[in-house]
Amino acid sequence: MNKVYINALSKFLPNKPVSNEEMEDYLGIINDKPSRSRRIILRNNQIKTRYYAIDKNGNSTHSNAQLSAEAIKGLQSQDFHLSQMELLSGGTTAPDLLLPSHGTMVQGELGDSSCELLSASGSCNAGMQALKYAFLSVMSGNTTNAVAFGSEKLSTWMHARNYKKESEKWKDLEQKPILAFEKDFLRWMLSDGSAAALLQNTPNKTGISLEIEWIEFKSFSNEIETCMYAGGEKQADGSVKAWRDFSENEIMEKSIFTLKQDVKMLGEHIVKKGTEYLQELVDKRHINLSDISYFLPHISSYFFQQPMLDDFKANGMDIPAHKWFTNLSKYGNIGSASVYFMMEELFNSGRLKKGEKLLLMVPESARFSYAYALLTVV
Repeated sequence: MNKVYINALSKFLPNKPVSNEEMEDYLGIINDKPSRSRRIILRNNQIKTRYYAIDKNGNSTHSNAQLSAEAIKGLQSQDFHLSQMELLSGGTTAPDLLLPSHGTMVQGELGDSSCELLSASGSCNAGMQALKYAFLSVMSGNTTNAVAFGSEKLSTWMHARNYKKESEKWKDLEQKPILAFEKDFLRWMLSDGSAAALLQNTPNKTGISLEIEWIEFKSFSNEIETCMYAGGEKQADGSVKAWRDFSENEIMEKSIFTLKQDVKMLGEHIVKKGTEYLQELVDKRHINLSDISYFLPHISSYFFQQPMLDDFKANGMDIPAHKWFTNLSKYGNIGSASVYFMMEELFNSGRLKKGEKLLLMVPESARFSYAYALLTVV
C-alpha cells in the first residue's frame, strides 16, 4: 500500500464577511418581524462573521458548483495542474440539483480533464467521506493523485422567502407568529464556502506535507432517529415523511424543503457519541492522545466545546483546550467543508512543524455519525 500525503489545501469564500448585525439584511425577515431567537443562538455559538453566496436581495452570486470549482483551482501550482487530476471526490449537504450529482456539476465547471468521480451525500461528514475515498484510492494504487473537497451553499435554504407561505398560514390560523425553533436555529449557524485538498502518493519536495495515517468513520443511524433533515417532515413516531408524499400546497405551507434540526436530540447525543467512538479508536489504533499537537474538531457551536472537553476528560481522554484549533468564529459552520477550512488554515499558516500530529474530528447530526482522522506533518 502507498503512503498518502496532502500536499496542498485551498479555500474559497464568496463575497465579503457578514457580521451578526447584517445577517437579516441577507437572509430576510420572516413575518415582518426580526427573529426572537437570533441573539440567543449567536451568543451561544460565538460566531462573529460568516459568508453568503447571495446578495442583499437574496440573488445568488455563486452556485455551489462554482464555489467548489474556485477552491479546487487554488490547488494548482508549478508542480500540479488540474489536467493531471485522476480522481475528483467531493461532498456537500446542499447540491445545486437533485440530478446530476454535485461532483459532475463541479467537474463541468472545471472543464480541465476527464477523471474518476465520487459525489458523497449527507451533511458534515460528506466531506470526510470524500476525503476517505480519495485516501483509499491513492493508498491502493488505483490513482496516484486525487482531489477531495467539501462545499456548501446553504444561504438560499435559509432565506425568508422559503417561509413566506408558512408565515401567511399563521395569520389565517391565528397562530403565534414565530418560526419554529427547529427551523430558526440553523439560520444563525450556517455559512457558504468551499475548500479542497490535493492528495498524492509522494510528499512535497519542499515545505511540508500531511501524511494521512488513517481515517475512521462510523454511523449510528441504526440506533438513533433523524435529527437534522431537509425535504421532509418528522412524524410523532420519529419517522420522516418524504417530500414526495406531500401535495404541492403542503410543501410550501410546511416549508418542507427548508433545513431543520431537533435541538433536543442534538444535545442528548452529539457529545456522548463522540466520546464513545473516540474511546473505541484509542483502543483500536493504540492512540496516545498526549502525542497529539493539534485537535481539529468540527463543532457547530462553541456551546459544545466545554461539554466535550469535560466528557473526554471524564472518560480518561484529556485533550486540553490549548490544543484545540477551530476557525468557527470567523467562517461560521460550513458543514462538509469546515474540516478542510481548519486544515487549510493550519497548513498554510507556517505554524506546523515536522513530526507534529493532527487529530481531526467531524460529527454529523443528520442521523448521527462520526469521523476521526490522524495526520502527521512530514
